[in-house]
Amino acid sequence: MRLGLERPGRRGGASGGRRKRALSVAAAALVLPIAAGLTSAGAAGAQSLGTPGSTDTVESQSGPGMIERVDWLTDRRVALWINSPSMGVPIQVQMLLARDWNAQPDATFPVVYMLDGMRARDDENGWTLETDAESFFADKNVNVVLPIGGQSSFYSDWIDQNNGQNYMWETFLTKELPPILENDFRSTQTRGVVGLSMGGTSAMMLAARNPGFFQFAGSLSGILTTTTLGMPQAIALAMADAGGFDADAMWGSPRNDAWEAHDPYLLADELEGVSLYISSGSGTTGQYDQPSGIPGISTNYAGMGLEILSRLTSQTFITKLRKLDIPATVNFRPSGTHSWPYWEFELHQLWPQLAGAIGVEADKPGCGPGGAIAPVADGNSWIGDCVTGEYQVAGGVAQDYRFGRIFYGGDSGAHAVAGGIGGEYQNAGGPSVLGLPTTGEIALADGRGRLNHFQKGSIYWTPQTGANAVSGPIRDEWAAQGWENGPLGYPAAEQVKTAKMDGLVQGFDIGAMYWTRDTGANAVLGLIMGKYAEMGFENGWLGFPQTSEVPIKDNGRFNRFQNGNIYWSPASGAWAVQNGPIFDAWASEGYENGRLGYPISDQFDIPGGVQQNFQFGVITIRDGVPSID
Repeated sequence: MRLGLERPGRRGGASGGRRKRALSVAAAALVLPIAAGLTSAGAAGAQSLGTPGSTDTVESQSGPGMIERVDWLTDRRVALWINSPSMGVPIQVQMLLARDWNAQPDATFPVVYMLDGMRARDDENGWTLETDAESFFADKNVNVVLPIGGQSSFYSDWIDQNNGQNYMWETFLTKELPPILENDFRSTQTRGVVGLSMGGTSAMMLAARNPGFFQFAGSLSGILTTTTLGMPQAIALAMADAGGFDADAMWGSPRNDAWEAHDPYLLADELEGVSLYISSGSGTTGQYDQPSGIPGISTNYAGMGLEILSRLTSQTFITKLRKLDIPATVNFRPSGTHSWPYWEFELHQLWPQLAGAIGVEADKPGCGPGGAIAPVADGNSWIGDCVTGEYQVAGGVAQDYRFGRIFYGGDSGAHAVAGGIGGEYQNAGGPSVLGLPTTGEIALADGRGRLNHFQKGSIYWTPQTGANAVSGPIRDEWAAQGWENGPLGYPAAEQVKTAKMDGLVQGFDIGAMYWTRDTGANAVLGLIMGKYAEMGFENGWLGFPQTSEVPIKDNGRFNRFQNGNIYWSPASGAWAVQNGPIFDAWASEGYENGRLGYPISDQFDIPGGVQQNFQFGVITIRDGVPSID
């Protein structure tokens, strides 16, 4: 079971959804009269234009941004939010970590950038939404970089802000991101780039504009001439349709030199030494298309026009490469439209060439489950095939599989850890912090949550909270209160040190659990938690809780804190009573059970003293002397 990575439904085509495609309309008008010629003699199979060369890498010349947030989605898929100096906002980048990331913790790995299409979404890259890229790369020894967002950007630096965006994607990808990959995520300066549609254009453009940065560039259905007759206008229409962007903000008017400076065709001579792969279909109905009833025409009309346009511009680009004697591998398929199933197919096709260009083996090494791990692998077919052999971890051994890991220790047995729980296990420190798993993944009776227990803690997952580890005295008290069935519900955040005081806190569905050596572990929840927040949590005058919530008269509740109490009832609400003369006077009357009832205000200053109001009276302190009215 893979948790924490829910997928929306698959989209049709690079742009997705049932939205009009201005570029496809323009494309169809331009190219349909000559489509027949592209599907006959012009439709060659994969052909080689020579042996790809290689170049030395170059160092990034700019300092890094800063990582603002890290979310481990699985043990080898991680989401980073990076503060981009050039764009001025956090940019999300997801990574699929190399096959041997866990097995060889000191190793570094080449990088593959996977670029999205024109309607790139802000939550996830299309390659993981629409294709098998995550499982495909699971046995590949590369760090895969998946930029999130950049709709209509062409992954370039724009000359002006537009539509709420300050696009500086080329600077981000080639200057700001690489130092983070190298310093924090064990990446080398050996790189490849693969893109589809807009991303295919960008792959060739970025490789040409940054000599030596990429050793491989692959364009799948890219538009590879952007300044020829009608193309700037077609691109402008497409950008207006895909997010309401103004192409003039990108590279200026079509007469601006910036258009030529980003045209793969005009930059082709800069690609010498880069291993190149270019593909496109013909636009006619292929194996992944739904026929319309008209011979050669599928129901994907937008995808037909776009793919024909890609084919025309790619052929022009290849002609230029031949004149320059720059080798490339070309796969002009005899059919197929502008849609994800074909790009998934091409990813598989280009991999051996990409692997060779960046210096990794194309095939995974031989492996197989053995010993105590074998029965777990055989009994959990969802975990897929092994991708590594067994390797040592703290307290035992582990083995990586396509969709998770299996751990074994003499005292703990063999158990699988995967999905969001596997990601949190990695985030929490894995075997060296939580110990080895003592159970497999368990579905809980409420139908909502799942868990793995470990030697030194537990990890719980729900669709609403994600995966969070619980350990130490906070876990012990949470367990004593009934685990997820107790008053706090599921853990909803990581356990962290309190900011200014020497303690720990962890958020749950309905409150939080606090711990210090002096107070132990205690829960604060509901409206009492709301009042505690208003008072500044543990940094306010109340300090840390000394009890969990205690039921009292008339369905009321209270928590005792180091320097006072918070009382709540349905009739009075939640109010704090500070330790001292007011509290002592109220206590002398029997607390909430006495004639004053519950507090209905906090303590407040009055001329010459302080006062606090209760349901049936007032306590006033003047010159240290209490009076009850």
